[in-house]
Amino acid sequence: MEILQKLFESSGFGGHTSLVWQNIVMFLKQCHSSSDTSCKNYEPLLLVPIGFGAILANIPGAEMVANDKDLIPDPGDPNDKWPLFAFIYNYAVSKAELLPPIIFMGVGALTDFRPLLGRPITFLLGAAAQIGIFIAALGAFYIFGFSMEQAASIGIIGGADGPTTIYLTAKLAPDLLGAVAVAAYSYMALVPVIQPPIIKLLTTQKEREIEMPQARAVSKTAVVVFPIATCVLTVLFIPASGPLIGMLMFGNLIRESGVTQRLSSTASGPLINIVTIFLGLIVGATMEGEKFLKGDTLAILALGMVAFCFSTAGGVVFAKVLNLFLGKGKKINPCIGAAGVSAVPMASRVVQNFVSKHTDGRVNPLMAAMGPNVAGVIGSAVSAGVFLSLIKVLQ
Repeated sequence: MEILQKLFESSGFGGHTSLVWQNIVMFLKQCHSSSDTSCKNYEPLLLVPIGFGAILANIPGAEMVANDKDLIPDPGDPNDKWPLFAFIYNYAVSKAELLPPIIFMGVGALTDFRPLLGRPITFLLGAAAQIGIFIAALGAFYIFGFSMEQAASIGIIGGADGPTTIYLTAKLAPDLLGAVAVAAYSYMALVPVIQPPIIKLLTTQKEREIEMPQARAVSKTAVVVFPIATCVLTVLFIPASGPLIGMLMFGNLIRESGVTQRLSSTASGPLINIVTIFLGLIVGATMEGEKFLKGDTLAILALGMVAFCFSTAGGVVFAKVLNLFLGKGKKINPCIGAAGVSAVPMASRVVQNFVSKHTDGRVNPLMAAMGPNVAGVIGSAVSAGVFLSLIKVLQ
């Protein structure tokens, strides 16, 4: 009986590590979320690993919580070993900042910047669509009382860029990593639900019917020089953006150079898939029920929605402003400004479907929308660098 009692106390049902109601809620929530993600195809490549990582983190006694400081081994005790998730979190996300930049390299290898280079003015729409990041950050700091680091991490949700969100939050506010990452990927998945009403509210039927002129041809030299020039100039102005912008542009260079197909295929295929699996599991493993289920999480979700809505609106409104200065035949369809968030290519497809629906298929701005969409990827990484630089200066 004594042996049975000790076994029971060492399990997740007894002793000081027994199940609490927060663990059970997280189990139920993640089961529902994983089922919903699988059925509706809502960002499954990351939300499924995040959900399963959260389940593992909430099993008492399993030592699968990624950011639990009590699990860090004692350097003086050779028998004290690193638990799996704690090791990956500390040396690939928190201290080494390894996984998000590698994903950016894969994103670069998957991204075609020709729609942006063919219509350079759309770069401004991608920049304007980052406004929600800064509005939400200011709201989090001044209204909700979050620290500067936490406010920046919450604001970056508005960029609709999961890897950037994880990168910045792991550096500035690791205690919020689970909630912020879930908010970012959830709103990315809900782009088809959130954006159309905002676009409809801010545009007229006449504006939706604007057919944009054909993009100019882009030379091979331009697509090869672009990642090099963008990397050098951006990182010179904002050094803190180096890891993300540098890896993004390197990935794009090996794609466009035409002589490194094996590297490009690896970066955009097996490598990004492997890293996505581990990053998702680690982010989920920070979502311990007792720390995740609190009022701050609801505030983060609300602020994330504010950030995303303002980012969508920012791109649309700025396109309307630009049209005041553009001549006839050069007008921009304001709807493509909504694609300035960096949910590639989902935001572009949402704009395409919206415009096509409201013009009976006469106007199809998919390629035009891809310009601000890929610009948004650069914009969100630059915004993260701006936050890091500002916080360093203000501290």
